[in-house]
Amino acid sequence: MISILFCLLIGIFGLMFVFLSALEIDRLPSAPEIEEIGLIIRRGALAYLKSQYKIMIPFVLLVAFTASFLFGIHYSLFFLLGSFFSITSGFVGMLISTRANYKTTHAARDSITKALYVSFSGGAGMGIITCSLGIIGIACAYLTGRFLFHLPPSEIIIAYSFGASSVALFARVGGGIYTKAADVGADLVGKLEANIPEDDPRNPAVIADNVGDNVGDVAGMGADLFESYVSAIYGSIALIAILKGNAVNQYIEFVISLIAVGLLSSLVVILISRWIMRIKDAKPNQMIKNLGIYSSLLCILGTFLLSYLMIHDLKTFITASVGIACGSIIGFITDYYTSSKPVAKIAQSAMSGSATTILSGISFGMESTGLTILLICVSIGINYAVLGILGIAFGGLGMLLTVASTVSIDAYGPISDNAGGIAEMSHQKEEVRNRTDVLDSIGNTTAAIGKGFAIGSAALTALTLFYTFTNLEIVKIRSVDFSLNNSNLIIGLLIGGMLPFLFSALTINAVTKTANLMVAEVRRQFKTIVGLLEGKNVPDYNKCIAISTKGALQGMILPTLTGIIPPFVLYYTAGIEAVAGLIAGSLLSGVMLAIFMSNSGGAWDNAKKLIESGKYGGKGSSAHMASITGDTVGDPLKDTAGPSLNILIKLISIVSLTFIPLLLR
Repeated sequence: MISILFCLLIGIFGLMFVFLSALEIDRLPSAPEIEEIGLIIRRGALAYLKSQYKIMIPFVLLVAFTASFLFGIHYSLFFLLGSFFSITSGFVGMLISTRANYKTTHAARDSITKALYVSFSGGAGMGIITCSLGIIGIACAYLTGRFLFHLPPSEIIIAYSFGASSVALFARVGGGIYTKAADVGADLVGKLEANIPEDDPRNPAVIADNVGDNVGDVAGMGADLFESYVSAIYGSIALIAILKGNAVNQYIEFVISLIAVGLLSSLVVILISRWIMRIKDAKPNQMIKNLGIYSSLLCILGTFLLSYLMIHDLKTFITASVGIACGSIIGFITDYYTSSKPVAKIAQSAMSGSATTILSGISFGMESTGLTILLICVSIGINYAVLGILGIAFGGLGMLLTVASTVSIDAYGPISDNAGGIAEMSHQKEEVRNRTDVLDSIGNTTAAIGKGFAIGSAALTALTLFYTFTNLEIVKIRSVDFSLNNSNLIIGLLIGGMLPFLFSALTINAVTKTANLMVAEVRRQFKTIVGLLEGKNVPDYNKCIAISTKGALQGMILPTLTGIIPPFVLYYTAGIEAVAGLIAGSLLSGVMLAIFMSNSGGAWDNAKKLIESGKYGGKGSSAHMASITGDTVGDPLKDTAGPSLNILIKLISIVSLTFIPLLLR
């Protein structure tokens, strides 16, 4: 019990940090012309989230109402708690980011170190709120379920996790469609046709683009990582419930203490990093990328102490540490493919045109799956040898123990991106935009690293959920055949392997459809608003915001249903074996497809920025035009379809674990 109270204390301390950090950002100075643009973006982001919640909240309430009849009022309460905290983590992070973005622009007028401090502080708010709410929610659900409802721990956490997963998919898909439709529309007409700079205030889509960075890459990403965090915890607890007998509560309290140590490790490193940024000039690239390394090292030390003192079993330390190391190495692999030689080769390919740019980006994205998947396989092999299937669960949890640091450097990216856009729109000096561009370029890589962590942990978590599903008591009683000789299992495998492709097609098509409307609107305004391109008149930003909002709200529904409906359809048409195949098949194709899309998109984006820095012809050259095409193709891959896949494969598993046993009774 003391360990649970310790976790609550760490979570509350994290919330205090977020509150004080937000107050500090709010008190920072800003110029009127900068703040004016920033507040337009803030209002647009809040308006979108309000519209999204009008669809999301009725869905959540409907599921909760239905679940109260199927499983009892306790299930609904924990489902609502997971949904509420998932929404809150994204919303609070977005409130902080929309304040930090224009404060970063103002800070960049003085120095890049000050701009780094503000943007990183904004990102840290997102990272800490995600973990703090996750820990507080898990601890409260565990205590309430155990002492008030007298429920098994796995039954408590699956409801909480289901709520987090449902909301995360809505938030990630909707936000991704919004931001990339605006981004594609702004680039295709503004940069390629009108030949005006990125984020030029004459472009009607630029405000929608900057709004999208916040609702997609901050609010959506926050809900996404919150879901990954909770699902990894559930995967561990579900297996502990199956495997640990009388020691269940001891091991569950160990898991909850472990995530608190992870948050504490990240908090310590974040506070030290902020202090260093304040007292001396810092190298942004070094500061941001070292954050995860130091958090991981400190977390490994904490994991050793917990394993030794709480359960006297260093096998848990080994498996969690392997997961932490695996996550860090995935970060290095991602960094290589999105900011090193592959990026330079893609930029060089752009000199031959758009086709070679796209081909090289696709090939490097595919190549990047090789090392990442091999690394995940090594992690699985080591952890299974040490602690069996439970070791794999601890490995997945280990990857996300320092998620506060991961989300911090991930959310820092869109804040820097917005700061650059605001600098352009408020007509700041060129040196201001140059400073924000340096931060933004680092942010593209850190965003890809964050997605790599989420995808890697999703692979291990989904594997543990598959094992949990196939070892349910009611499944064992029925002696179900899960061998590859069973044709129904093969049917499930094939359909599961197809679903991530169908899901990606639906999300990318939603971006394309909305982007087409955006392109038409931007062209219309350029033609009909007299003096717009000459800078003598202002565009109608609200029209473009409305197009992105409508497209995102309409486009997020069908992809979300692909994670909920298939388990039921397959159960009634091909049986429980097909559902097991569905879980395994979606894991196999989903993880590799997500890695490919995330890394290709990040590499294309940084190749464009490399050319814009003056290499391979620089801005305005044919290579630059080709790189813009590559970046445009990569946008929905890396920010819409790719990062949503890790939620999809876990949601399929959690829906199956929740409802299929009920149908078997």
